[in-house]
Amino acid sequence: MGMILGSGGKAGRRGRRALNAEINVTPFVDVMLVLLIVFMITAPLLVRGEDVNLPKTRSGPIQTDPNDAPLAITVKANGDVFIQQTQVDIDNLGPQVQAIIGEGYDKPIYVRGDEATPYGDVLNVMAEIKAAGYTRVALVTEQKKKK
Repeated sequence: MGMILGSGGKAGRRGRRALNAEINVTPFVDVMLVLLIVFMITAPLLVRGEDVNLPKTRSGPIQTDPNDAPLAITVKANGDVFIQQTQVDIDNLGPQVQAIIGEGYDKPIYVRGDEATPYGDVLNVMAEIKAAGYTRVALVTEQKKKK
């Protein structure tokens, strides 16, 4: 283990490197890019409820705000109704929706009806939502696959 001794004058200072006072932001940028990718992947998965076979249409994907989880109401082929993943009775749907989202909710409520669900069942769910005072209702479908 050796040590270099200098005279302590100007010659000794010339050999030393100046301290770098800059902040290295590369790790910060790396973390931000990873978070961006995670949010881009998970955002389309936010509109989930019970698993149903959605009707196929030519519409594009739903544009949602990644910070707000939308309310999804699912109607299964046998007529069962779910808010997110909790089964509810159709007669209690309006009060249940009001209890969950409250007054002044201005985002759409997504209705996911199984493709085998009778049209009347989906309309009954939409009527209950409207009777509860919410007029922004959107139907969820799957995009047709290109041949």
